[in-house]
Amino acid sequence: MKSLSNKVILVTGASKGIGAEVAKKMAAAGAKVIVNYASNKAEADSIVAFIKENSGDAIALQADVSKAADVKLLFDQSIAHYGKLDVLVNNAGIMITKLLKDTTDEDFTRQFDINVRGVFNTLREAATRLADNGSIINFSTSVNRLMLPTYGTYVATKSAVEQLTRVFSREVGSRGINVNSVSPGPTNTALFVNGKSQEQIDRLASLNPFGRIGEPGDIAEVVVFLASDNAKWINAQNIGINGGMA
Repeated sequence: MKSLSNKVILVTGASKGIGAEVAKKMAAAGAKVIVNYASNKAEADSIVAFIKENSGDAIALQADVSKAADVKLLFDQSIAHYGKLDVLVNNAGIMITKLLKDTTDEDFTRQFDINVRGVFNTLREAATRLADNGSIINFSTSVNRLMLPTYGTYVATKSAVEQLTRVFSREVGSRGINVNSVSPGPTNTALFVNGKSQEQIDRLASLNPFGRIGEPGDIAEVVVFLASDNAKWINAQNIGINGGMA
């Protein structure tokens, strides 16, 4: 039996990047997958089509995770379609890199609305609507372990996610739900690569012993494991997936 057979999994921000790879690998492991997207329906539909072409089961659902009403509807539609929800993967997020002195109020609010409020909104729904013995995986970042200029507001949001993860694990543990976070290092996605020179990318790649940045599949394999019953004794942890960068 595949490791995620009979599980229904919601992946936020799953139309591209790491989220898309997580959705594909979840489906390959036997899960029914909800591919959440904020605005790009075509990309989300292409992920669903890929999954179905490879004998998987998936649907695409739009929701802006920063809006509580959208998240409630997302849970409503997911459960209406599949009858339950076993696993929540909070992947949706944005990254704005600026020196603190150059960070606008809008930059600050937008990152906190999506990266923190988005996780808060989904956890609040999951508190009563995720199935017993389910799993939650939140996304943080390995940059939290460094002191890189221009990442100040971004790492502040991800530090908040790590604390939400720890506290929430205590609040839902009595239902057998384990809650963890993962901290990818630099990964070959548009979110990370866009706006960086090859020299900058190479410099960040040199921070780990393997001398390369990660690929989405490197991250997705760990998330698939954490969603499986084999990982149920892992709880309230933050797991670095960075090749030894930090």
